[in-house]
Amino acid sequence: MTLDLASKIRDIPDFPVPGILFKDITTLLQDGAAFHDVVDRLYAQVCDLEIDAVVGMESRGFIFAAPLAYRLGVGFVPVRKLGKLPGETVTVEYELEYGANTLEIHRDSIAPGQRVLVVDDLLATGGTVGATLDLIGQLGGIVVAAAFLIELGALGGRGRLDGYRTISLITY
Repeated sequence: MTLDLASKIRDIPDFPVPGILFKDITTLLQDGAAFHDVVDRLYAQVCDLEIDAVVGMESRGFIFAAPLAYRLGVGFVPVRKLGKLPGETVTVEYELEYGANTLEIHRDSIAPGQRVLVVDDLLATGGTVGATLDLIGQLGGIVVAAAFLIELGALGGRGRLDGYRTISLITY
């Protein structure tokens, strides 16, 4: 059974800063059937691809990337904020909708030529996914697709993914 996932997400105005309408997925995550449906739908979109690893971005991307990696039978690679990974890392700075940030990945987490699926909860302006693509490229990985629960279409993040298979379950 396919659920209306959008109805499981609530809007929080002015979070984390004034002017931002935050899409709160915690209400979806609390619903076991909806969470299961998200993972199943994402899996159905990528199960035909040759994937060696799933990369998830901190922190909500982990929520969907880890069970998807499990379903695909491949490893999960976290992309974290600066200073959170203990080993040798590669870093990149990028702009957010409301500020700047730095992401990092373990230098030994992706081997050159590995085929990678990138997963996050939300595609907005594309800053986070763009930085993640840069990190994967620095390691020699090949991005085969990027998958999201939510896409905020008016913010144009999909433009940063030209040339990549891009999957969004809900578009606002």
